[in-house]
Parts: sequence; C-alpha cells; structure tokens
Amino acid sequence: MKITMDDAAQMLRDAQTVILTSHIRPDGDAIGSTLGLMHVLRAEGKDVRVLIDDEIPRIFNVLPDVDQIERPVKGQRYTADLLVVCDVELGRTGESVPSVDAVRLLNIDHHVTNDEKADYLYLDPDAAATCEIAYDITRTLGVTPTLDAAICFYTGIAMDTGFFRFSNTTPHTMRAAADLIEIGVKPNIISVAMEMKSYDEVMAQVKAIRNLEMFFDGRVAAVFIDEERARTVTTTEGLLDKLRVIEGTQVVFFMKWLEKDTYRVSMRSKGTNVSRIAQKFDGGGHIRAAGCTIHAPFAEARTAILDAIGEELNA
Repeated sequence: MKITMDDAAQMLRDAQTVILTSHIRPDGDAIGSTLGLMHVLRAEGKDVRVLIDDEIPRIFNVLPDVDQIERPVKGQRYTADLLVVCDVELGRTGESVPSVDAVRLLNIDHHVTNDEKADYLYLDPDAAATCEIAYDITRTLGVTPTLDAAICFYTGIAMDTGFFRFSNTTPHTMRAAADLIEIGVKPNIISVAMEMKSYDEVMAQVKAIRNLEMFFDGRVAAVFIDEERARTVTTTEGLLDKLRVIEGTQVVFFMKWLEKDTYRVSMRSKGTNVSRIAQKFDGGGHIRAAGCTIHAPFAEARTAILDAIGEELNA
C-alpha cells in the first residue's frame, strides 16, 4: 500500500525499536539512507540497528559509524517494532528481510521499478536518491539532521546524481544538498573518498577498459568480464562513468561474472530506458541507470543482454 511522506514519518515516530536494511551489493544511496536514518532516529532516543547482507565497500569508511552496520547471522532472528527497507524492493535484501520479525514493515524507495509488494510503501520516483527522501522525511519529523546524518544523506545524493551531473538532479536536490552542506558536510572530503582507488584497482579497470567493445554502430559500449578476467578486475566502481563519455553512445554497460553461470549487468544511458531492459531479467532501476543478474553461461548471457539492448534501441 502506498502511503504519504507524513504517514512514513509517523511510522518512524511511533516505533521505538527500528531495524533498517537495504539491497545486496550496497551503493552510496543504500548505505547513506540506512546509516543516515540510524543517526536521526538514535538522536531521537530510539533503539536502532542497520542490517545489510553484504560486505560494505571500503570507500564508505568515511561515513560516521559505518562499522556499526551488521551483516545478518544465518539462523538468527531479529525483532523490531518497525523494519525499514531503503532504496530497494523487499526481494533484493538477501537474508535481511527474511530474518527480521517486525510488527510493521515500511519500504522507502525512489526506483520506478519497485514491485510495490510492501505493506507500507513510500515511493517517489522523481527523487534523485532515497537519501533525498530520507532527508525530507527527517524534516517532516521536525528534526534537523545531525552532522553525522547529514554526511550520510549527502553521500547518497551525490553518488546517485553523479555528483550532480546526471539528469535526475533537480532544484530540490540541490537545495537539499545545500542544506546538508550548511549543517557542516564537506563535499570535497566526500568526493575524494568516493573516488579513491588502490593502484591495483586502477590497473584492474585499465585491463577492463582494454576489452571495450562497441556495438550497434557505436551506440553501445560494453565491457565483458568473464570468470578469468574477474580474478583481476576486483572492482567496477566508476567504470561506467569512464565509458559514458564516449561520443555517440546511447547505452554503456558491463557484464561481470559473479559465480558459475551468473553475471551481473550494470547499465547507464543517455536517454534509452535501460530499466525496461533490466526488467526482462528480473532486475530494475531507473530509466537511465539500471541493473540485473543473468543466469546463463557466458556466451548465452552475452547474447541475451545484447539482444535486449538492441530491441530497446530499435523500439
């Protein structure tokens, strides 16, 4: 059931024990929204914890109390008045949602592909980031975010807008970011931390880009990372930003091996609706940024994603 922002704020206000979670392979918006709301709600005297069923990338070590994010222990049950699922629908949280017994469940998201299966859903596909929504909810609660919360919210907003370069950046997004900066966020510290890579990671991306392929008369740029290449390409963070600058491209993507016959696809576009492509493989996201997982041998997965992109380009 879809609810209003006032309703969502009231659910947070009424709960005393809260568990926050988000999707596997967490990004800045997933981590920023859950960790930021943790700081807000703890400042209001609530008992709050964050569960994310995956490793937290080390670039997020700059965020206050990121080490307090827990990974759910297999077989352990967690209880709360309210479970809040941020930046994703319920099915992509790994063991987090299944391991929590909560009186009520609230889903806060900005992805247009959300399946709307949550009991209570606040969905705003016009928001640039779930962190933008979380900031607005905080204000609706009548609360000024602490500096710790502001740092988390700003990080998610900045990363989901490509540091305010993407088309999802709105006047409201910029005003929210300005408010967070006024609280004390240092944008330069966040941007340096998010862009930091080790020498090995840089060289791994160089190797990946060397395998760049072009399709559909230059409208599509792709990097395919099979099992052998995945041993050396340890991170793909920032890879699509390097591909999307290629003149004439409409869609850029990479397909990376995860495990046997399983590949992760991440896509960006300059107008083509990549969320429709992702949905063909039970994925999701935004019109210009989406992802999915394909379960097939490498050659079949490669053909499947290229065929789906070609269909969308020619639709």
